[in-house]
Amino acid sequence: MPRPPESRSATATARPRVPRFTPAERRVHRATATLMAVCVLTAGCLYLPFLAELVGRRHLMVTVHEWSGVLLPVPLLLGLGSRALRADLTRLNRYGPHDRQWLRAALRRRGGRPAGKFNAGQKLYAAWIAGAVLVMLGTGLLMWFTGLAPLVWRTGATFVHDWLALAVIIVITGHVGKAYGDPESRRGLRTGSVDAQWARREHPLWEQREEDGGDGAEAGESANRDSEDRS
Repeated sequence: MPRPPESRSATATARPRVPRFTPAERRVHRATATLMAVCVLTAGCLYLPFLAELVGRRHLMVTVHEWSGVLLPVPLLLGLGSRALRADLTRLNRYGPHDRQWLRAALRRRGGRPAGKFNAGQKLYAAWIAGAVLVMLGTGLLMWFTGLAPLVWRTGATFVHDWLALAVIIVITGHVGKAYGDPESRRGLRTGSVDAQWARREHPLWEQREEDGGDGAEAGESANRDSEDRS
């Protein structure tokens, strides 16, 4: 049975999409985001009087906060079995001349921001939040298990934990705000693929590599970065 003209037209004008994240990567992101949200919400119930009065059950909030914090690294550790996730972690830890160019353009609020699969801002955010989570986990354990360290250490751990928690909330708020300002980026985390034009505009080096077939083009990009470093 032939398709109606409207259906054929919609199919013909459908915009091409580029695969960006695998199901394993999306599950890791969702689980980590959920645990982080629970940590932040329960922390608010413990430190903000109006929330503490509204929710009550302080002991339950403490327990949920502690366990969500301890479990926070678990999704990423389990996700290391994914080859795609390991490849993306490698990308997040590699910086090149294009990242410096991206940062300069972003600070000056200009266009011309070359980026691979992750731009320099995303790389800095990932590095900062990973370090912050480790510090929060360490100081939290000192506060939870009081016999691990003397009182002066626990006092210092409480100070660091509380102020770093405030910094984490501010940074995560900015991260969520940027995400809500970019619907296609959110769609990529929800569905695993992004619009090709968006990829070409926001991550041109990665989009070009995908068009050229991935690994071979990636080697070419690395060679280009090396030549830029030598010059």
